Amino acid sequence: MPLSPPAIDGARLLADLHRLRAFGAYRTGVHRPTFSPVDMEARHWLAGRMREAGLAVEIDGIGNVIGRASGDGPRLLLGSHIETQPQAGWLDGALGVIIGLEIARALGGGVDVAAWADEEGHYGSFLGSRSFIGDVTEADIDAARNRYDGIPLREALAAAGLAGRPRAAVEPGRYLGYLEAHIEQGDELEAKGLRIGVVTSIVGIWQYRVTFEGQQNHAGTTRMAIRRDAGAALVRLAAAIERDFPGICDPRSVWTVGRITLDPGAASIIPGGAEMLFQFRDADPEVLARLERRLQELVADANAGPCRAVLHTISRSIPKVMEPRFQDALEGAATRLAPALHQRMPSGAGHDAQQLARVMPAGMLFVPSIGGISHHWSEDTAEPDIVLGCQVMAHAVADLLDAG
Repeated sequence: MPLSPPAIDGARLLADLHRLRAFGAYRTGVHRPTFSPVDMEARHWLAGRMREAGLAVEIDGIGNVIGRASGDGPRLLLGSHIETQPQAGWLDGALGVIIGLEIARALGGGVDVAAWADEEGHYGSFLGSRSFIGDVTEADIDAARNRYDGIPLREALAAAGLAGRPRAAVEPGRYLGYLEAHIEQGDELEAKGLRIGVVTSIVGIWQYRVTFEGQQNHAGTTRMAIRRDAGAALVRLAAAIERDFPGICDPRSVWTVGRITLDPGAASIIPGGAEMLFQFRDADPEVLARLERRLQELVADANAGPCRAVLHTISRSIPKVMEPRFQDALEGAATRLAPALHQRMPSGAGHDAQQLARVMPAGMLFVPSIGGISHHWSEDTAEPDIVLGCQVMAHAVADLLDAG
């Protein structure tokens, strides 16, 4: 018998989101680093809300909060993450978790809910969802350090009360697939006057560190002709990237020099060392490979100068296409609830959905971000758009469960 349209309680949904934003409140946003005391407080609060919804809950050994529905039959897994970037927004990640919880309450079965640990990469990108699919080893945990303060992951887990707990793993055959709701984190929906985005694919993110070795020397007495200025070499490479990448990228390709450091970084000293963190993103593996080849060529060219440049690969995530059947279900629900106010679109940010997509069908839904702002405390989404996004996701979930 087909499932009836789920009755979403918008006021309850918004109340939970506003309660969650109080854990680590920072201005109008949130500062809730992974495994910090306030993060763990939020995880235990969430576990309590899941229990009240009738879910069997565990917080596993990597910090994932997982609520499982009782009963038999097909089920879907919904979720996202609740830790934040430093001094960031209140909806990035939290939206998908609380929408999942509200849908689990509305449907009364067939839905498990997860808050994955450390999607934001304080200790390692997608740590919780990767652990769930079996892609994090004990050696990986031993080696991981906090990117900001260097604290070992083992120490952080122990301080959070998670040491010795088993890590949850995906149960073969349990799920029809995974769905995640999220803010867009860009301005395309808002600019077009749309309210729902159905995600077609999630970009691959390729990240690098480029180091430069020159000669530290006196800034006032060293002639320009003999200088080996590592900082100047770095700037020349960054300028070459900006010159060449527009000619070989796709329309949605993006790239960023995210951090530049100079050694020793003093006004009267020529830098003897420099470092640049660089990434580019695209949903097409061929485009990613093309951009990497050009980056490698530019670094080789930089070595023709007075400084030595070395390219270090940090990570390469694989682009993932979202399950077509899930895209159709989300679009069908959006057509019923928000006719002419939705579109299909790729995601320019990474999400846990691309990890779950490695082992099961996956899909994503976007709601607009006001001003396209995210990873900043002023991040926001209109409350009617939040409720509509939950309604669309709930209808799609009901349709998928009915189809089995």
